Amino acid sequence: MKTHYRFKPKMLALTIASVIGGHSYAQEAETPPSDDMVEVIEVSGIRGSLVKSMDVKRSSSGVVDAISAEDIGKFPDTNLAESLQRITGVSIDRQNNEGSRVTVRGWGPEFNLITLNGRQMPSANLNETSANNSRSFDFANLAAESVAGIEVYKTGKANVTTGGIGATINILSHKPLSNPGLLANVGIKGIMDDTRIGDDITPEISGIYSNTFADDTIGISVVASRSTRDNYQPSAQVSSGWNSSFVTGQINDGLGDEIYDAGTGTVIMGAPQNFMYRFEDFSRTRTNAQLTLQYAPTDTFTATLDYTMAKFEQEVGRQELSAWFGSGNYGGTTFGQVDANGVVSPLVLTNKDCCDYGFGVGYWENTNETDSIGLNLEWVVTDNLSLEFDAHNSTAEASPDTHLGSNNIITAGIFRRGGDNITTVDFGQNIPVFSGTVNNNGNTTIDPGSIIGSGTSFRNGYMETEIEQYQLTGEYVFDDGIIASIDFGVAHQTMNNRTAYSLNEAGNWGGIGYTGETTGGGWNAPDGDGDNNFSDDAFTVADLTDIPGPANIGIDGQMVWVDFNQFNSDYANLYLNNPGLPNNVFTGCTPGTLCANPEYSVDLRLEEEQLAFFVQANLEFDLGDMPARMNIGLRHESTDVTANSLLPNFTSVVWGSPNELQLSQDGGIFQVGEGDYDELLPNIDFQLDVTDDVVVRASYSKTLARPNYDDLQAGGSPAGSQARAFEFTSASGGDPTLLPFVSDNIDLSLEYYYDEGSYASIGYYTKDVENFVGTSVTTQVIYPDLVNPASGARLAEAQAAVVDPTNAAQEIRNYYIAQGWLDANGNVVDPSAGGYDPLTYRVTVPVNAEDFSIDGFEIALQHMFGDTGFGIMANYTTVDGDGEYDNTKINQDQFVIPGLSDSANFVAFYEKDGFQARIAYNWRDEFLSSTTGGNNQQEPAYTEAYGQLDVNVSYEVNENLTIALEGINITEEDRRVRARGEDMIIYAAEQSARYAISARYKF
Repeated sequence: MKTHYRFKPKMLALTIASVIGGHSYAQEAETPPSDDMVEVIEVSGIRGSLVKSMDVKRSSSGVVDAISAEDIGKFPDTNLAESLQRITGVSIDRQNNEGSRVTVRGWGPEFNLITLNGRQMPSANLNETSANNSRSFDFANLAAESVAGIEVYKTGKANVTTGGIGATINILSHKPLSNPGLLANVGIKGIMDDTRIGDDITPEISGIYSNTFADDTIGISVVASRSTRDNYQPSAQVSSGWNSSFVTGQINDGLGDEIYDAGTGTVIMGAPQNFMYRFEDFSRTRTNAQLTLQYAPTDTFTATLDYTMAKFEQEVGRQELSAWFGSGNYGGTTFGQVDANGVVSPLVLTNKDCCDYGFGVGYWENTNETDSIGLNLEWVVTDNLSLEFDAHNSTAEASPDTHLGSNNIITAGIFRRGGDNITTVDFGQNIPVFSGTVNNNGNTTIDPGSIIGSGTSFRNGYMETEIEQYQLTGEYVFDDGIIASIDFGVAHQTMNNRTAYSLNEAGNWGGIGYTGETTGGGWNAPDGDGDNNFSDDAFTVADLTDIPGPANIGIDGQMVWVDFNQFNSDYANLYLNNPGLPNNVFTGCTPGTLCANPEYSVDLRLEEEQLAFFVQANLEFDLGDMPARMNIGLRHESTDVTANSLLPNFTSVVWGSPNELQLSQDGGIFQVGEGDYDELLPNIDFQLDVTDDVVVRASYSKTLARPNYDDLQAGGSPAGSQARAFEFTSASGGDPTLLPFVSDNIDLSLEYYYDEGSYASIGYYTKDVENFVGTSVTTQVIYPDLVNPASGARLAEAQAAVVDPTNAAQEIRNYYIAQGWLDANGNVVDPSAGGYDPLTYRVTVPVNAEDFSIDGFEIALQHMFGDTGFGIMANYTTVDGDGEYDNTKINQDQFVIPGLSDSANFVAFYEKDGFQARIAYNWRDEFLSSTTGGNNQQEPAYTEAYGQLDVNVSYEVNENLTIALEGINITEEDRRVRARGEDMIIYAAEQSARYAISARYKF
């Protein structure tokens, strides 16, 4: 314990920055205290952290929650996202059994703005099979050791950078002059995880050095950490999605077997497209570092220069076992009960489909790196006027590390499934149980010699975001009067984003390299690899024990583990030796390996330039004998958008078949589009201290968030190189003139601070958001120099010559050739002389078309049980939207906001005599996570309710050394996602606990 001074409630705002060791950009300065000081005792550790967080909540205008470090270099959790989920109204998404992205009051990651010391953080992430167009920030990139605190601003502020309608989350870093003297510690940790490949225990090391010199006028701090984690994630998936259809009466499959009898009613039947076991090995290394230099030559001037870097490197190895159920031979299937929405689906699926079991393998390495450098100058000009200048430049880049791309899959198959070899999936289990058999000339053992290739897909994603920001702000404090101070400022920010993607995909997914293929054999020859294209050494047959289930789980209890390097080499040589194989797109790869395509087919570049002016008046007055504060602010922000989007450069048209036009491509061209908008964003915060312990708040604010990057792209992009002769051809596009999402927010709260470190609060919030993106269809001429030969006066002449209307397209094309308008290959002889219409596309584009509202309640309690050392923290948040997905509708677009769900947290702790113990439970109710299935079906995906229990125990051996043990998800809760029916499982992951043992030494 140590002595310090605690101020009266209205003075707390001045000291919060130093209390939590950083600079809070949205807090208000107060006149320095004099006789108001009383000596109190500050308790460090868990209790001290909660007291600091409570002080932030109480002293801030508007609705602000916070997490504070227990000590320098010791944040409550090892993952920032997992700490944030303890805050009222905050829930998280998990990737690889680790906190990743944050949802606040039901608004997903793309609707929340992340800042570091008040500066917007760039984000860059990669999708598996498409370009990533989201603005969301991944907290897995940041270590917790360098963080002094986190603030969650749930109401808007005039002096806060725009971009979040859910919340603005500000990460505070350590500042040496805020903590004078020498501060140094180092920590080591061993992380114990479930692994199949890699180390069972992986290291983490972190440390901080901070010191001040020259009578505390010069400060330097260095914070660094590096951690490695190896872990294994098995899962069961219907990766290609579920199909739903209305059925009535008795339903039979194609073999005459009854599937289901709906009686005289109509039900919605769900059918899985496929089933897959996926086994993934992850190895990630996270490196964070921060250097901060401060210089304060006088009491009125402070300069701060800081550099922050975060690097996240990950290797992924993937194995798959799958079966396709496309033809729906479901005789003997057991169906579950019809649910309240009239949906029924297989409980135990029995399938007799031909022809193969698939074995997939993939391996890739990606890096996500963020670099940020900033300069901050604070100058107290007079006793009344202070100015602050802040500049920073930051970049985030995500890219693959090898020629293999950012994600890939190479698939093999054994074509001995079907007939009497029944495949079953029991969807009634927590992790669905898949089982089947093969018939290898009477032997049910898998023969590696019968395994052949079937297809390859190498994806190449890239994303980079750069932000350059300058801000000049000031505060003028009045000596007397109702207006205590005025904040004002101007800010300029330029954001440049590039998101790109390409694909090398080959094979026919029904067998390649099979017996006789290179000499004209059949596609599903059961004899397998008679041409010896694939080494048997690439395939290891082993018992499947990685998923819980009966002895026959998998293929007669077995799984084929594929050696990526050997199989990749065999495939590459097959393509090299047989250049005529279908879709051979790997001719540009280094011999002996497959590769991703370095030439991007999707390349979207966007620049947003923002200029903002703001002013805020901070009022202090009394209502009767009750102190009151009011903040009235206005922010004007103008944004200019420039989009630069890559389109395929189609240069000529060939009318090759009766109804199809083939377009010849010569590289790509960039199309430019521009947009702009202005927004006035007011905020009013009112706080009334009804008593010394009771605070009432009311806030109104307007906030905004911006559309995803692909919605802002320029021009329409054709889906491929084919066009329709007699119809419009489909394309999709964006619109850089889209307006941002704008939210009107109202918050009301009642807070009771009844004891040291203890409070209870209840709040109501509502958000009315407009300008959500819908879709519209327009007609566009994307390529002015291309004509549609099946148009104009010549088409009318050809139509008049048609003899057989059932063969009109062919006769029209033949007429063109006979007249010499087309040559024998379908080339247009004279495009300019025929009076043809331009080639026209029907383009689906985004439009601002929808509004949406949510409201809810937040209830929180924090209680310290006197001097016993025990304490609890609990909160519950409700989220209610004005629309939800209708499971009774199929094959229809439905506008609904994903991510809305209630959430709750409970933390109990004990802290005394150097011993700390904490147990934390986090729960999130079921929520809609997507409205699109694996093959772009209009099918919902619901992430089921999830609760996780974490523990942390530590002991101070002496004043320098602390040892700790922590456990994450100690009850090993699994994660599941389903479609519209309760048994329609999309994803079920078996999750293990993660433990860590650590020691930290203070110098």
